[in-house]
Amino acid sequence: MPIATENDPNQLRNLIRRARVVLWDFDGPICRLFAGHSAERVASDLVSWLEGRGLHSLLTDTERESLDPQVVLRAVDRRHPGSDLVAELEERLTQEELRAASSAMPTPYVDPVIRTWTAVGSRLAITTNNSPRAARTYLAGRGLAECFAPHLYGRTQELHHLKPDPHCLNRALRAMGAAPADALMIGDTPSDHEAAGRAGVPFLGYARNERKAKILRDAGAGTVLVSLAPLLELLRSQGAADR
Repeated sequence: MPIATENDPNQLRNLIRRARVVLWDFDGPICRLFAGHSAERVASDLVSWLEGRGLHSLLTDTERESLDPQVVLRAVDRRHPGSDLVAELEERLTQEELRAASSAMPTPYVDPVIRTWTAVGSRLAITTNNSPRAARTYLAGRGLAECFAPHLYGRTQELHHLKPDPHCLNRALRAMGAAPADALMIGDTPSDHEAAGRAGVPFLGYARNERKAKILRDAGAGTVLVSLAPLLELLRSQGAADR
């Protein structure tokens, strides 16, 4: 089943019909950023960099073993918010994300979804916990940058603004002059869902498998796609109806 939802399948059509502005998470709905550049290795390298500076005790065993670079970065920020250490660690992660962008794997159907949604008149923005520089690099490589520019809102060195805080969504809405009810967020994690809820923005979940779909549904997401194919079909039918 391409649509994994516990509610009326017409919800997808209704979500699309109302959306004048579409806020996309980056890593997941648009691509697998670390498909060819291991996130686990990046996390391990960040941990090793900290340990090489005698900062082993900054991380708990759980954080050290998480194999998620975002977990490592946020853990350090909780203990030393706004410090030069956090700034340097964030920049190291940004450089890794920029390298990963060259081998990232596009999410199936997403390129035509983006182009079709733009063609039917909706405006698109990136709202991500990744570096906006990495998102810009990836989109430029796919010929998609003009579908989003200049609306790319991502991680800064103020890490308390990362999702589930709705900061990047609110930045996008303000810059685009859009009311939350006229927007739609597409995300793949419970933190995306929470950020959308806190911003008052309707949410469409994307999950690349049923296990991830269940996580989103358990977090309260009402409409979750395990393929973007039905979204593309609906957008194309909407475009045909408008002609």
